[in-house]
Amino acid sequence: MQVFLVTEAVLQPEPLRQLVSDPGHGAIVLFEGVARNNFGGRATAYLEYEAYPEMAEQQLALLGQQAQAQFGIGKVAIHHRVGVLQIGETAVLIAIGSAHRGAAFAAVAWLMDQIKLVVPIWKCEHWADGSQEWVGQR
Repeated sequence: MQVFLVTEAVLQPEPLRQLVSDPGHGAIVLFEGVARNNFGGRATAYLEYEAYPEMAEQQLALLGQQAQAQFGIGKVAIHHRVGVLQIGETAVLIAIGSAHRGAAFAAVAWLMDQIKLVVPIWKCEHWADGSQEWVGQR
């Protein structure tokens, strides 16, 4: 199983949990970002993600290393989905193994913010009224 992955396949949390599991960890935090049915007060029909996969996976790995250094956590695994996602489907999984939960929770929040800022993955909102809009930088 690849630790940092961009894929069209449905994301599964259990393999990531196993990737970060370690007898020295007292906490495993698994964050699951899912497609929601609204954004900015508008109804969303579905989402579509595009990426530059090779660069995105390199960026995810770099962010994982930065999170380890900044928060003193153990293992990190991140998978992000691309393609069309229906409401309720998982778009991103972040798994962190750590000696303590506080550092793992802080690292997950930081990683999610950084993924949105620097990883070349773009989201298109397909609105319920039939229009569409790319969100964020593209």
